[in-house]
Amino acid sequence: MTQFLHPKYWLSWIGIFFMWAISQFPWRWQMAIGESIGKLLHSLVKSRRDICIRNLEIAFPEKSPEERAVLCKEHFISLGKGLMDASFSWWGSSESLLKRSRIIGVENLDAAIASERPIIFLSTHFTSLEVSGSIIADRLESCFVFRPHQNPLLNHISINRRESRFGKTIAKDHIRDMVRQLKQGKAVWYAPDQNFRGKGHIMVPFFGTDAPTNPATSRLAKLSNALVIPIYCTRESGEHEGYTLHIQHALDNFPSDNINNDTLRINQVIEQQIRAYPEQYLWTHKRYKGCQVDGRDIYNA
Repeated sequence: MTQFLHPKYWLSWIGIFFMWAISQFPWRWQMAIGESIGKLLHSLVKSRRDICIRNLEIAFPEKSPEERAVLCKEHFISLGKGLMDASFSWWGSSESLLKRSRIIGVENLDAAIASERPIIFLSTHFTSLEVSGSIIADRLESCFVFRPHQNPLLNHISINRRESRFGKTIAKDHIRDMVRQLKQGKAVWYAPDQNFRGKGHIMVPFFGTDAPTNPATSRLAKLSNALVIPIYCTRESGEHEGYTLHIQHALDNFPSDNINNDTLRINQVIEQQIRAYPEQYLWTHKRYKGCQVDGRDIYNA
């Protein structure tokens, strides 16, 4: 830890302290702060706003520019609240978080556990995805696959907090470790919905446009004989104010003998989830990075 006392990490430490401090506030205060942060980011971070708008143009061509602009602002508000969700999941009261959470489809989880087969939780990058870790960990011993952070301090903190609250973490490139954990009977939380241009990537439609996609879910399921259960976590208002973890039925006849069809099927499942809560999906990510339109980068076309 002494290396993290270097001045180059001081700004990161200030941000971490800020997130920890807010996690001690009442939940509604946290959400109000998150909304303000989201609105500020929408106003100031033009590069991410442009990425969001471009993604929405690709995914929802049927919407008018005005409708997409409104959806973009709603997304940034959700993104700001998502920062609060992460800090609440890492440092807040677990008891309080679970009291604010409910599960839709718990019978699907119970059926999977009863089958005594390994389980892959096929997750999606909604802005409250960190909350899903707390809810799952309360029910079942699981491992959580993550993308290492480029900032060593933030990477250390994220691993520490996730392992403290959720369970074992596995870097996204450690496929053998995932298979080993599955064969030992542990569940693995895995979110393959982001841009992937590594070795073995395939191009399959995502909202009607081909996108570089990670086909590893099909391979993991085949190697481990695991059930694949789509899940996603959303933030709710009104009667069910708090969080909802949606646990869907395990994918039937999965994997098949065609990895392209399997990967397309996963994208279609994710699309259905997003259409139900479009503002809560992570649209500021360059999902179509590397794709071109008329010879130009899709984000500059």
